[in-house]
Amino acid sequence: MNARPYVLAEASWKTVRDARYSVAVLPWGATEAHNYHLPYATDNLQAEHIAIEAARLAWELGTRSIVLPTVPFGVQTGQLDIPLCLNMNPSTQGLLLRDLAESVARAGIQKLVLLNGHGGNHFRQTIRELQPQVDVLICAVDWWKVVDAKAYFTEPGDHAGELETSVTMHVAPHLVAPLAEAGPGAERKAQIAALREGWAWTPRPWTQVTDDTGVGNPAAASAGKGARFAEAVSRRVADFLTELAAADPTRLFA
Repeated sequence: MNARPYVLAEASWKTVRDARYSVAVLPWGATEAHNYHLPYATDNLQAEHIAIEAARLAWELGTRSIVLPTVPFGVQTGQLDIPLCLNMNPSTQGLLLRDLAESVARAGIQKLVLLNGHGGNHFRQTIRELQPQVDVLICAVDWWKVVDAKAYFTEPGDHAGELETSVTMHVAPHLVAPLAEAGPGAERKAQIAALREGWAWTPRPWTQVTDDTGVGNPAAASAGKGARFAEAVSRRVADFLTELAAADPTRLFA
C-alpha cells in the first residue's frame, strides 16, 4: 500500500488516528464545460493536483497538512443553459462549508484552507458569515492567482485558455483533446463601459460571452508551461501552509 499520509482519501483510520494535523486543505472546483478540448472536470483536476503537491512539499518542511476530498460542484448560475454544468447555489455552498468546517474542528484541526479552482466560487462573504460560528480559522486561496501567470504564459486567458490548458496537459494529458479541435476562446465584451472597465460588476451569462465556452486562446499551451506554473504555485502554497500551521489564530495581526 503506497498511500500518501497527507491525502485523506488514501489514508487509513490508523494513520488518521495517530496523526496530529495542523492544517486541512479543501480543494473546491466545479463541473462545467471548458471549450471543446478540456474535460468538464478541469477545475477539480487542477485544484486537487495543486493541493496534494503543496501538501507533499509542506510535509517535507515538517508541516502536517491533510488534503480533504475535492468538492466537485461550484456556482454555475451563469451557465444554466449549458447542458450538465452542475450548479451549486452560493447558499448551498455555505451550508456545505459549515458542515465540513465543523468536522474539521471536531478533529482538532484549527486551520482550514479552501483551495479554490473555479472563478465562480466567491467564498469571502460565506467565510465572513461562517467564521464566528466555527472553531477553525478559514482561509481561501484562488490557486491560479498565487503567482504571476504573465511570467509563464503569453496569453493566460480567463477560462480554458493557455493557462488552464497547459496545466491540464501537465496534470491529465490523457483527457486533453488535440489543440486543433479547440475553439479560439473569443470573448464578447460588455456593452456598458463600467462593466468593461471592471468597476461595476454583474454575473456574465456565459453563452452571451462565448460561443465555445472558452475565454482565452489555448493555441500556445504546452505541458511544459503547465508543469512549471503548477510547480511554482504548489511551492508557494506549501510555504503558506507551513507559515499558517505555525501561526497563532488569535494573533494573526500585530
